[in-house]
Amino acid sequence: MNGEMGLREHNRQRTYWAISNAAIRLFLEKGYDAVPVAEVAAAAGISKPTLFRYFPAKEDLVLHRFADHEREAADVVAGRPAGRSPLDALRLHFLDGLQQRDPVTGLSDAAEVLAFHRLLYGTPALVARLWAYSGRTEDALTAALAEAAGEAVPEEGAGVPGALLGARLAAGQIVAVQRILAMDNWRRIAAGESADQVYPGAVTAAEGGFAQLREGIGGLPAPSSAPSPSQAAGRAVDQE
Repeated sequence: MNGEMGLREHNRQRTYWAISNAAIRLFLEKGYDAVPVAEVAAAAGISKPTLFRYFPAKEDLVLHRFADHEREAADVVAGRPAGRSPLDALRLHFLDGLQQRDPVTGLSDAAEVLAFHRLLYGTPALVARLWAYSGRTEDALTAALAEAAGEAVPEEGAGVPGALLGARLAAGQIVAVQRILAMDNWRRIAAGESADQVYPGAVTAAEGGFAQLREGIGGLPAPSSAPSPSQAAGRAVDQE
């Protein structure tokens, strides 16, 4: 029985990826908005209703690839060695991702990864849908951080007002920092730098980002008291 279920799940996953690969190939070739779902279904050799059983929305044909990473941060926290803080575990994991050129960190100059990122970040509908995936990442990380702190985690859907507020605030900040770091890496590579060229600065930026998480925004440097060139020019005009 278990073998039959395992084979069924294997076939389901194979179909899942075949549909997504067909969709992304068409989106890259023609543009996301120019390809109807029916064309994707035909390219994958399935009916449109069957496609929607696998992917509830057109955007999910692209973004399901992020689903594999939704619990990644939470799993890092849950599986960290004894004596290591959740934040240090996440920092080391992100640094390892940079070293491995993991596309999730934005530090990959592989042609297929760059094409995928251009499709994603160049399509407003996909960017908007990406927030839903980020929200699920935050939820999973919130629970992991709360458990690490010894807090009781309410059952999903319990809707307890103010529950796990500290953990939710921390999870939101951590996810935001990782997203911004990855976006900065991708933008530099998209502008023409290689992953190897970006890597040293990416490590420095990551260390700085996680240090800011650890110390809080109170550790940010105070703004310079010296006026900017535009401010100085404005003052000069006022004095004339």
